[in-house]
Amino acid sequence: MIKKKLSFDEPIYVLAPLAGFTDLPFRSVVKKFGADLTVSEMLSSNALVHGSQKTLSMIEKSPNEDPYSVQIAGAEVDVIKRAVEILNEQDGIDVIDLNCGCPVPKVVGHGSGSSLLLNLPLMGDIIKTIKETSNKNLTSVKIRLGFEKKNHIEIAKIVEDSGADFLAVHGRTRAGKFKAAVDYDAIAEIKKAVKIPVIANGDIDSYEKAKWVLEHTGADGVMIGRGAVGAPWIFHQLKHGTKNIDKNLKHDIILEHFDKMMEFYGPHGVVMFRKHTHTYSKGYKGASALRDSVNRIVDAKEYRATLDDFFSNSEIVC
Repeated sequence: MIKKKLSFDEPIYVLAPLAGFTDLPFRSVVKKFGADLTVSEMLSSNALVHGSQKTLSMIEKSPNEDPYSVQIAGAEVDVIKRAVEILNEQDGIDVIDLNCGCPVPKVVGHGSGSSLLLNLPLMGDIIKTIKETSNKNLTSVKIRLGFEKKNHIEIAKIVEDSGADFLAVHGRTRAGKFKAAVDYDAIAEIKKAVKIPVIANGDIDSYEKAKWVLEHTGADGVMIGRGAVGAPWIFHQLKHGTKNIDKNLKHDIILEHFDKMMEFYGPHGVVMFRKHTHTYSKGYKGASALRDSVNRIVDAKEYRATLDDFFSNSEIVC
């Protein structure tokens, strides 16, 4: 089988890692319907090194995820090196991505994620270690604009100088978490300051917004996370250049996602799909009644029939 290479000749569309949502079933669906690159949920390098079976299982990918990126977090060069050596033994990975953007206190408290933005020499050493150790095609980095205040150009240049092949930029500082306004001007400044490809990220929640961000920042692609939850068809819209999305295609994507969840998780997938049903049904007439009914359904066939009926016949009201 000929592997697909990641090309930046045209804008690329990337599914951002999102804990609890971007698992294998969801990634396989967005890949099928238009995403150019999918990324694993963030993996702890410490957990990899200590042989966590749960963490190792999170590396597993769908056959259609090609190319595929695995994102790791960590704060110790030696541990990162050993984690990369473990990933080197895994087939099917094309990119190793270093998380330098996660704002969650548990991650920051361990010196990982956006905490690395407070120690740029260490961040650079870790990136160099990944690049030198990895047998994968590409090394990438996910950053924010800074920790408490913006020093995004300095950060981006160190990422580039340390050997990363491309970077993704979430347009907030760590202090801004997920509520502050995204600074797309700063992403544009990074794009002008470095020669490696730049992927824009942050509050990209519609086809129109994605197209605007690409034009405004000059970025080489967009990374979409929360904007794809409940609307994975955004990748289909972008790939096909269409603002409108057919109701029947939405129906097909939702049922495909459900089928993949059952295939991957077995009977427990029914319970897990409830949160997705809640997001998919937003804007549909009768959504609250649907959510109430599926919260009591445990049989997969009954659940699927309920979804099929609802998304075939219910009207979109907003």
